[in-house]
Amino acid sequence: MTPARSHSLRLRRIGIDTYQEPVVYMRRDCHVCRAEGFQAQTRVQLRFDGRAIVATLNVVGDELLAEGEAGLSEAAWRQLGAVEGASVILAHAQPVESVGHVRAKIYGRRLEEAAFHEIVRDVVTGRYSDVQLASFVTACADERLDEREVLGLTRAMIAVGDRIDWGRRPVVDKHCVGGLPGNRTTLILVPIVAAAGLAIPKTSSRAITSPSGTADAMETLAPIALDARAMRRVVEQEGGCIAWGGAMRLSPADDVLIGVERALDLDSEGQLVASVLSKKSAAGSTHVVIDLPIGPTAKVRTRESATRLGQLILGVGRSIGLEVKIVETDGTQPVGGAIGPALEARAACAVLRGDADAPADLRERALVLAAELIALAKGEAPADSAKLARALLADGRAWRKFQAICAAQGGMREPPIARHLRPVLTERRGVVRAIDNRRLARVAKLAGAPQDPAAGVVLHAKVGAAVDAGAPLFTVHAESPGELEYALDYARSQSGIVQVEETS
Repeated sequence: MTPARSHSLRLRRIGIDTYQEPVVYMRRDCHVCRAEGFQAQTRVQLRFDGRAIVATLNVVGDELLAEGEAGLSEAAWRQLGAVEGASVILAHAQPVESVGHVRAKIYGRRLEEAAFHEIVRDVVTGRYSDVQLASFVTACADERLDEREVLGLTRAMIAVGDRIDWGRRPVVDKHCVGGLPGNRTTLILVPIVAAAGLAIPKTSSRAITSPSGTADAMETLAPIALDARAMRRVVEQEGGCIAWGGAMRLSPADDVLIGVERALDLDSEGQLVASVLSKKSAAGSTHVVIDLPIGPTAKVRTRESATRLGQLILGVGRSIGLEVKIVETDGTQPVGGAIGPALEARAACAVLRGDADAPADLRERALVLAAELIALAKGEAPADSAKLARALLADGRAWRKFQAICAAQGGMREPPIARHLRPVLTERRGVVRAIDNRRLARVAKLAGAPQDPAAGVVLHAKVGAAVDAGAPLFTVHAESPGELEYALDYARSQSGIVQVEETS
């Protein structure tokens, strides 16, 4: 292929946050734009000091940039390793041939594994624009990927990243499919399992479409941005860690795709499986328990859907060498009642400390999952593993292990507390018959979670609870009065977030 012609401009940091997408800004009258026919949304290759990235062009007026300057967004500046005033070489980006596979998928064609390798390689190297990424995510959404395609995507996502070899078996992990607010069992399970003598290098994601992810909650307690070397040190010292997967190149395509899914508020079944299993495999896990909540307002709404998803996870997991156990759990209402990073962290710590007011449902769920993981890894009878898990939690060994893990990751800290709180009250006396997980999570997100770690919702009445008229159903926590009112306005407009059946 003939090399593209190139031109140079002086770099300028514009300071605009474009999230993950690198953007280059050029004047409308720029000689490079005129010479190359660059227009808004043109994909431009930038080269500086041995690095090359592809950025999307935004055309601006002459008041923002001086003649001969090219501005960069924050994402582009970081990826290029740019220096203010230095010269950058610009040229047309080469066509992204793998987009043809995306088009084929949009039209319903099955993709071979080689096609997924081409797509994922181009995604990781930054050759896809946000529009192209959104097209790929959407083309794979719902049930558009069969098991063979999900396996191909999983293998492709593993292949483009780093892999950790612990040199031993078993290495265990746990993941929740999601859609259930407050389900922060990982913070309890990891220290139980580590105290049981198993290696559990837990890498977690930030929230995608929820008010909090495990990484968001853990970050309110201890540093989570561990690289592979730091993670190995912590696990070798304490047996486990709870780290943010985005700080490592373990299935790096997943972090890019998650960002697009977050923006679209879209979950893809096939990409969910590829995301989870590629990261587990890349992190060196051999045995994995998957928590699969089922409920009318959870991510998985019916038992039929759970069976289909579980079979897909088991099939793909088996093909990449993982021993996987699916645990179907109750997804009809939030777990523990605390929704939001800091609130969920406090609830998990209350369980680990054995506080009298610690949420019992969160404790029991964590114990069940910990016992399943111990039994899977050690080949023990589930009853024996359950007895061990309860003992480790009850006698304080799990709490001490959690404190040691936090210390090894950089030091334990106290989660923040929101500045503004206000309850939402029931208008009638009665019994709580149902709770809408999705809409309650939306209230927490509108209050600022997870961007504001202290923001969220505390649920006061669970299904089956009797409430008096004027009693609080849940309390909204926010960092600013505006976000508090924003969340409350939404809550007031949505009847039945917490459904109360009136009694005499």
